Amino acid sequence: MANLVYRRRFTVEWGHCDPAGIVFNSHFFEFFDWSVWLLFETALGVPPNELGTAFGIVGIPLVDAKARFLKPAKFNDVADIASEVSEFRRSSFDVAHRISIGGELAVEGSETRVWAGRAGMGRARPGRSGQIEGHANPSRGHRAVSGHSLEALVQQIPDCGTGGARTVGRMSRR
Repeated sequence: MANLVYRRRFTVEWGHCDPAGIVFNSHFFEFFDWSVWLLFETALGVPPNELGTAFGIVGIPLVDAKARFLKPAKFNDVADIASEVSEFRRSSFDVAHRISIGGELAVEGSETRVWAGRAGMGRARPGRSGQIEGHANPSRGHRAVSGHSLEALVQQIPDCGTGGARTVGRMSRR
């Protein structure tokens, strides 16, 4: 199966930059986060604030993040970010991010997130009720929007001439 790639364009804002005039590194993790939520909203057709209702989860919390900074990003640079879920496991998944400026790779990043719900949701868990824990994500066949798994939804997105990778996204100043 080809991976879903979410692509978007944004402009580096003054508030993203440090006194040296380059993007402060923690802002790249915000850019990654925005793209993950937009990827899932696009793939699942569910706004982030409705994921809990649609899937019985509390969210997709971040449990690991890494980045390699290869080229500085400056105020008013136009950046392109491509984000894709590179691997699904039982309750966690990895997301790879690539940010380019002027066609050159500027930042590579990766995240691990967990499909998280409260213990006891739908099953008896004595002594753990209400605690947050990993839940099997829909790519493992659990019910998702309209009874489809995430993998099945990704398969329905057309290959936009990307050599097998499915691309979705929108342009934005954000």
